[in-house]
Amino acid sequence: MDVIVGGGIVGLSIAWRLARSGRPVTVVDPAPASGASHAAAGMLAPVSEVTYTETPLLRLGMASLRRWPSFAAELAEDAGWAERPAASDGETPVADAGGRGARAGASDGPAAGPSGGPGVGPSGGPGVGPSGGPGVGPSGGLEIGEGPRRGLDLRADGTLDVAFGADDLAALDELAAYMDKLGLPVERLTGRECRRLEPMLAPSVRGGLLAPEDAWVDPRRVTAALLVALDRLGVPLVRARAAGLLRDADGKVVGVRLEPSREPSEIRAERVVLAAGAWSAELADVPVRPVKGQIMRLRSPQPLLSRCVRGTVHGSYVYLVPRGDGELVVGATQEELGFDTRVTAGGLYELLRDARELVPGVSELEVADVVAGLRPGTPDNLPIIGPSGTPGLTLATGHYRGGVLLAPLTAALVLADSGSSGSSGGSGDVGGLGGLGGLGGLGGDEGELAALCSPGRFREIS
Repeated sequence: MDVIVGGGIVGLSIAWRLARSGRPVTVVDPAPASGASHAAAGMLAPVSEVTYTETPLLRLGMASLRRWPSFAAELAEDAGWAERPAASDGETPVADAGGRGARAGASDGPAAGPSGGPGVGPSGGPGVGPSGGPGVGPSGGLEIGEGPRRGLDLRADGTLDVAFGADDLAALDELAAYMDKLGLPVERLTGRECRRLEPMLAPSVRGGLLAPEDAWVDPRRVTAALLVALDRLGVPLVRARAAGLLRDADGKVVGVRLEPSREPSEIRAERVVLAAGAWSAELADVPVRPVKGQIMRLRSPQPLLSRCVRGTVHGSYVYLVPRGDGELVVGATQEELGFDTRVTAGGLYELLRDARELVPGVSELEVADVVAGLRPGTPDNLPIIGPSGTPGLTLATGHYRGGVLLAPLTAALVLADSGSSGSSGGSGDVGGLGGLGGLGGLGGDEGELAALCSPGRFREIS
């Protein structure tokens, strides 16, 4: 049996894929779906979030983005949401979406070639092929079915990255040149063209970049669907804190020890998968730290924007993510304050100040929710996925801003490590990576992806 420590979008996705493949699995988390995944905006935006030093993260993000349509379609089917109408008024379609306890075990926040894997652009960087791959249409964009769109609010209408001042615009132009070298699909726009796409943008917006293939999803609906799907598959969910790892005389991990007041006090396992997000370092020697992010949700009778908008306002970044029911997510701060999850007046002020500069109409919206989550950061901003080097322990943590985006790929990598073919009967080989039996057997692009996030890169400093 596999024990998954962590009930955020990453841990639940892993458990779901393993259970679908026929492996016995148990999830351990005191408050599933209540941590970083609950706070996250849900941007699936590897292109618009690319930076000069994070090309490996871009490759991982593009590979996982291509898996999202099939992942979402199968999840909606397993949860019984394929034909269910979307929820209204910002509510999750099911009641049991987890609490909001601060002790959540989840991670969260962010090129495909003709064969469906990460390809290479004209200059040697990750590029985007013209077609092919699961869930990818002939023009390279994602094809999303009605079930995932309505049930999970999965949308692929692109991200508009805009600049407010002259310095911001210059920085955006430099980024556009870098994206061009990588062969990424972006369009440079004038301020007028930006406002034509999004009429609610401020007149002071100077210009922008459109990443037409970026997408987004509602993480709260995804984790709610995962909890329903796991329940339907008979997966036990132990609502308790994992206080430590059990080891045998040879040092192999053979289970988890639960908080002292819990009965039973331990769970034995053939393998433990550590997906505890910002709390992973409490259970294993991994270089993961908490990075606080404050976020707010606003509500209006009608959607204010039709796509994600990211903006640079005097050097500060802010994003606005629309939901199908009129909700607008505004985020997020980045604060190195340990495990502090307080929502502060200063943090919310900064978010509203910058958002209002880009979209003045946000000041008229109702405040629906404010929350602070803890992203699991790593020294190189890449996730840590794969065998830990300690027998019996697999790592799936450190996703920083990209837990939602990378959940399908992470589940596939862990499933491959389990020795399961991962065949789910669906298209696109989303459940596994080419049906290969383990990470050591991965070939081509898949093996390269596994190497990028391998825990081995930190062994010399652990």
